Amino acid sequence: MERMAWKGKIKAGQKEEYIRRHNEIWPEMVEVLKAAGICNYTIYCTGDELFGYYECEKGIAFAEKTQAESPVVDRWNAYMKDVLELEMDPETGAQPKLEAVFRLD
Repeated sequence: MERMAWKGKIKAGQKEEYIRRHNEIWPEMVEVLKAAGICNYTIYCTGDELFGYYECEKGIAFAEKTQAESPVVDRWNAYMKDVLELEMDPETGAQPKLEAVFRLD
């Protein structure tokens, strides 16, 4: 199982809205994430800074490809654009991977 971590930023004054939208995540978005092999997905927040972590049962490349080809993900990204700032990798269309520097099993 591969692990993925990403970072982002909530736009000023939009934290409550960001949280509300995730509390009401679309069922079809959840289906895409699961089809991509994504599990154990958690997003943490400190102030307006975000840190996301998930595990990829089918590998990161598969998860990225599945999401990149999904019109649901395109709609979700457009929906979140007014509350979220994300740097996207132009090659994968996903958030750049954070480098793992320590792990304790």
